[in-house]
Amino acid sequence: MKLPGTWQGRLAAVLFPVLVVALVIFSLPQPADAARGGRLGGGSFAPRSLPRSGSSGFGGSNAVRGGGYGLGGGGFGFPFIVPFFGFGGGGLLGMLMLFAVVGLLINGFRGAMTGAGTMGSQNDAMAERDGPVTIAQVQIGLLASARQLQQDLRQLAATADTATATGLQRLLQDVTLALLRNPEYWVYGNGEVGQVGFPVAEATFNRLSMTERSKLDAETTINVAGQRSSGDAGQHSAASEYIAVTLLVASRSAVRLPKLTTASDLGTALRLLGSVPSGDLLSLEVIWQPDGNEDVLTSTELVTLYPQLQAL
Repeated sequence: MKLPGTWQGRLAAVLFPVLVVALVIFSLPQPADAARGGRLGGGSFAPRSLPRSGSSGFGGSNAVRGGGYGLGGGGFGFPFIVPFFGFGGGGLLGMLMLFAVVGLLINGFRGAMTGAGTMGSQNDAMAERDGPVTIAQVQIGLLASARQLQQDLRQLAATADTATATGLQRLLQDVTLALLRNPEYWVYGNGEVGQVGFPVAEATFNRLSMTERSKLDAETTINVAGQRSSGDAGQHSAASEYIAVTLLVASRSAVRLPKLTTASDLGTALRLLGSVPSGDLLSLEVIWQPDGNEDVLTSTELVTLYPQLQAL
């Protein structure tokens, strides 16, 4: 039997997280043909005990990064992942589990190699102070005739304040209202929500955001954390059918979404998301495609890129 302190044990401690990360990377869905799209949002995962940069602004430099909840002197942590009603198989739940476990395995083996017992105690204190973070995702497939929604999102990109907590909450309200005003175009929907420990919430949220952004061919309209960019969205004449919108929210407070089986369920989910208070809203991403008036998704592309969508 080889002891953990031997060179074989140290080698295994180094290689195992690498193998797990590789498994996660190759298990992620690869984007098919995609349209150009847009992106709105911002936020900060600053802990309660640390002030944000400025009176109400968000800053990236004070964001918390690190492992999970410590379970003892070795520093190996594991956050709780609690699925609420509305979680489907795979999708957001699967990614939350994969990313949280991978991040914590890496930090756990790193702690085991360095004997960082103090770090485990610090993670315990952080977890108790900041509590879990709720991550909610709602995706909607709309008929391509919802042209006004595209215009509304582009207008918000030009005017929304995404650099402050109050501005970000106002943006969340405006986006959910824009969607609520177009119920006749709702065709597909999916809502998922779960909780992760605060120490791994930022990394988990960022990876979920990157997965959704990778479904776009390019980002032509952007307003994120106060940084704006607007390019030519394009005017394509190819026949197509749908518009897809993804809302990704990280909140200190619990958000309980219904299972989306009807348009009424989707309306309830949007109103719940829009009511998250600014003091609890940690981060927001609104990602949509296509961005141009004539550049929309075919039914095949919609199903391929957003397999969790269900007919309403």
